[in-house]
Amino acid sequence: SSWNNPCSLLCLEKILLQCILQSRTLSGADAINALRPFYFAVHPDFFGQHPKEREVNENSLKRLNGYLENLQKPGFRSFKPTQLTFYVREREPNSSNVQESFSASGFRAVSFTLHTRDLLSTVLDILNSCSLSTEHIQSLNVNSQTHKEAKSAVNRPIKWDKTYYSFTGFKDPEEELEQAQRVETTLISWLDDNEASAVKKLKKSLPLRKELERLKFELSHQLELSDIRWQRSWGIAHRCSQLHSLGRLVQQRPEVLKNVKGRTVVFTDRSGMSAAGHIMLGTMDVHHHWTKIFERLPNYYKLQKRLLFLEDRISQLLGGIEVIYIEELQPLLTLEEYYETLDSFYNKLRDSRLPFHPRSLRGLQMILESDRYAPSLHEFGHFTIPTVCDPATLQWFIFAKAQEARENLKRKEEMMITEKELIDTSTEKFSLDRLYKEPSVSSAQMIDCCKRLLEESLPYLQGMHLCISHFYSVLQDGDLCIPWNWKN
Repeated sequence: SSWNNPCSLLCLEKILLQCILQSRTLSGADAINALRPFYFAVHPDFFGQHPKEREVNENSLKRLNGYLENLQKPGFRSFKPTQLTFYVREREPNSSNVQESFSASGFRAVSFTLHTRDLLSTVLDILNSCSLSTEHIQSLNVNSQTHKEAKSAVNRPIKWDKTYYSFTGFKDPEEELEQAQRVETTLISWLDDNEASAVKKLKKSLPLRKELERLKFELSHQLELSDIRWQRSWGIAHRCSQLHSLGRLVQQRPEVLKNVKGRTVVFTDRSGMSAAGHIMLGTMDVHHHWTKIFERLPNYYKLQKRLLFLEDRISQLLGGIEVIYIEELQPLLTLEEYYETLDSFYNKLRDSRLPFHPRSLRGLQMILESDRYAPSLHEFGHFTIPTVCDPATLQWFIFAKAQEARENLKRKEEMMITEKELIDTSTEKFSLDRLYKEPSVSSAQMIDCCKRLLEESLPYLQGMHLCISHFYSVLQDGDLCIPWNWKN
């Protein structure tokens, strides 16, 4: 079944299994089965059409990994409460099968803080917080409670009334713990705690990083590709194995790769051609599927020409506004899906006969989104237009916001230059090997983050890979992730 396949899921299971081996209150099979409904409800692979929610779940799974890793460290005493947010898929009311019991129609955001010190309590906390059943581990829970109660009866400190502390002036340990939990993580304290772990992981990954660069260069050169990319933040080892796999196909079937010249290959969750015209290779697909995609390329190129013609017709009907597709901000659509979206929107526009003056909106840009209901204007100046948008509402909104859109577009160019300058300056000042951001971090947020970083002295960062994100985490290959709005 697909739940065993994704890499991040396997990593979680592996860590969980290691934790279990050191916990006498829980068996490996029981714990993995206990979290199975949770994985099905939140795993990023099920959020293909929702890039922002998918990224939040990816980040939260990484942080959960870190928490579980800490729980299994021998003699681990101090811990920091970890706040996690997951988008949880809604359950179908009448389904008995775990794998089929989640609908594709909706999801809800769930936030909770983990502060448990043992594996079983953590597993129960996760399931309860996400409103998932814990019936299958109730018997284990009872045993664990009995074990904990017996243990705490021996080591329990004397608990004084609150008036004792106010009268004597002594510090209330419970209050101190609450205050410590309320204190936000600061950049310096987090780097203090995590630098050694990141350096260790980074050193271990260096040979693989070199191998990745070599493979990428050789394949790009051999196939005359424009670029090779990855849709998601897979680990270096995973990326290398994907390139080795493509390399083997090149050796076995060189004739099927004759049409890829000048194109970009993207390793992602499904095979085909993307709305942006990139060749998508599904990482779970075998060579047979990839071969079919390469053989179909001439047909894809014909469809792409029809798609560009359709964009041009929509532009003419809307006063010359340019229809664009932005990979970082939109769901990863196939060429066929995007063509259907454009086609239905074009037919609606053509039938409504909106009175836009020809070329009156030249220089402006718009993207189409199928899962929104109200039009909006992005900070970068492009309009986000829902495919279901009423034509009259669309016309009014574009007219009302046209001037602001032009100003935003002009500011976008300035922001892009400022952002690049700040990234270069920060990289140089801290002797970073690499500084980058996640797609969900805006340019304004990145600029703010870099300006504040440059005011600091951070010797920890020398030679590191620093990613600006929304959370603190150390990735499996040693990249340091910090939130853009870090606190000092």
